[in-house]
Amino acid sequence: MGATKTGFYTEQQEAMATITKALGHPARIAIIQELAKNSACQCGELVLSVGLAQSTISQHLKELKNAGLIKGSLTDDRPCYCLDREKLAEAASFLKETMLQASMQVSDCC
Repeated sequence: MGATKTGFYTEQQEAMATITKALGHPARIAIIQELAKNSACQCGELVLSVGLAQSTISQHLKELKNAGLIKGSLTDDRPCYCLDREKLAEAASFLKETMLQASMQVSDCC
């Protein structure tokens, strides 16, 4: 497989690739859904609701945080996580725009 060409893709394309890669695991989707139900969660709460080991949850949280989809802070000396609703809204808007463009295309290709 060839190397990625630096500067070939737009910032928006790079950002969406990072986000979709982070969402490419069902456990991370489950974490996002759990965080959407609650204003914030601590890792232990996610362990109980998602059903994975604490270390596994922590690794998934790290990936989601690196992608900018969640924020973390310390509450009572324990990490607390919440959704970055602005970043999720940007991703949703991009996908909606892309789907709208696709629906406007007239094609009998497939």
